[in-house]
Amino acid sequence: MSIQAKIRDNRTEFMRPAATVMDVSRLGCLYPYPLSFMRSLLRRVMTQNWQIKPANISLDDEGYGHAIYEITTPRAVFSYVIFAKYLNPENRSDRVIAEDWDMTVTLCEGQVDTERLAKLKANVPLQEKGRVDTSCFVLSRANKSVRNFESVVTSLAAGQQPDLDAMAKVGYLYRTTAVYGSGKFGMADWDKVKSRWPDFGSPFDAEMFSCWMIRHFSLVQADHVAAKRSPETAVEMDEKIKRYVGIGNATGLGMAPYLINHPLLINNWIEVRETALARVLSMTVPDEIKRGHFICLALKAMQHLNEISTDNEDQNTLNANARKDLEQALKWFESDNISAWYELTDYAASHLSVEARELLNVLLLELYPDLISDLKDQLCVDEIYSLQANMRLDDLKKLIETHYAWALDIDYSDPKTQGIFWYRSEEKMEPRLGRRFEEPGAASEMLLGIGWYVCACYTDLCEFIVLHSAKTTTARFVFAHPQHRYITRRMQTMAKTRYGEIRINAIDLDVLPIQLLRCKLSFFGVGKFDPRSRMWVRNTMFQGAPLVSDIGSNIGDTWCFPIRPTVE
Repeated sequence: MSIQAKIRDNRTEFMRPAATVMDVSRLGCLYPYPLSFMRSLLRRVMTQNWQIKPANISLDDEGYGHAIYEITTPRAVFSYVIFAKYLNPENRSDRVIAEDWDMTVTLCEGQVDTERLAKLKANVPLQEKGRVDTSCFVLSRANKSVRNFESVVTSLAAGQQPDLDAMAKVGYLYRTTAVYGSGKFGMADWDKVKSRWPDFGSPFDAEMFSCWMIRHFSLVQADHVAAKRSPETAVEMDEKIKRYVGIGNATGLGMAPYLINHPLLINNWIEVRETALARVLSMTVPDEIKRGHFICLALKAMQHLNEISTDNEDQNTLNANARKDLEQALKWFESDNISAWYELTDYAASHLSVEARELLNVLLLELYPDLISDLKDQLCVDEIYSLQANMRLDDLKKLIETHYAWALDIDYSDPKTQGIFWYRSEEKMEPRLGRRFEEPGAASEMLLGIGWYVCACYTDLCEFIVLHSAKTTTARFVFAHPQHRYITRRMQTMAKTRYGEIRINAIDLDVLPIQLLRCKLSFFGVGKFDPRSRMWVRNTMFQGAPLVSDIGSNIGDTWCFPIRPTVE
């Protein structure tokens, strides 16, 4: 049974159409929601009472050395291994081409003895140039936010808490620059992780856990250095401030192709999200308690938006407009005793920006976590793309016209619409953009121009039908035009899904990869964005999230829209 068919009373009229949902400009406005990977992971860590204990900590006075944390889950034992070192400022870079970092880490199965630690120490700090074995399944690195880290340590060493103004502006002590998994550099591939280690068997569990542990170590290291610097006066960071500290992240083009190369998976993620919203709209009513909860959440979201600090004026404008729109919606909501939540979303559709509408949808989802929690188990999908060789060409033509009309509407005779090509750099095998009519390399481009391939296939298909017959099979067509086999198989497969492809011309001269980045980051659970260009963004992860020391306590899943803490 498909996801949407499981909605009680079959209220599928609240499932939004693909033309609305899959438009890339809307996907670029998504916010994290209760089933985002970070949130789902930490709920499981907390409710299953995972035990995370230091097993081998060896740090000098400056916090350099190694740290091993032993993680005991209900099913297995894992180790998180960290190497921290002095990094020459001249070598500090967030770019993927960097070759040295303040911190390098790996997550692996089992315990780590002296011999195994030596092998990891010889390889993990090398990152891409090193090799680990298949007992490891995450490899990552991170750099300090040097000024913020030093400011925090100086305050703690002097017996004072960190400057909250500075902390609110930056939001983290370290930022990751890459998180690798899925079989790279000798690690276990995704199939092995999912089947052998189900504790990390949901999408990006291991990667998100690694980021959470980097955040944990950044706090431990700051306290440690402060205590060593001034043993008589140093204090530990207040726990409220610790929860407010996140882990920074720099995300670039490397993430964008993933969304285009995994259309079945992305369709599934979107369908789960839309199903969750449809359930709320069709199965709940705004009673007095939920009305009050909604108002509190809206006020928190507005404060969260107001506290985001970025030098990017476009992002500041987006945040300011979303805040104003949400304030307008809240005034309307408080003055009108609505009987159904869809009255609020109908109002939003007519009066608010797309950004504010998607924010409002998330607020509704936050009201009913128990109603949608079962959907987290449906985020995985087996990605099988099958060629329907016996499909008649008239049916294939109709399929394209029905499901890919958005692609056929693009005028590829205009050079601008095919002005960009994507390729992988030889140095780091990372995605880059080239100008098709100005730079060499288009012959090696990545297959990301889906709309272009659709149109080329459609043109040849129409000519083939004229020369042969509409009753001819797809097999004969792709045999005559093997260059269209890939896109034909993809279109036939995606036509069976509810949401299908992201509607983006990825090779347009003015393409905004940052929209794809924000879409994927929202599913990770990232909500604070600091765009550095149209091609990469800094963001903050796990801000407001529980600490390792919170495991076993009654802290609830209330860390959406983190706001500056009040510390006495």
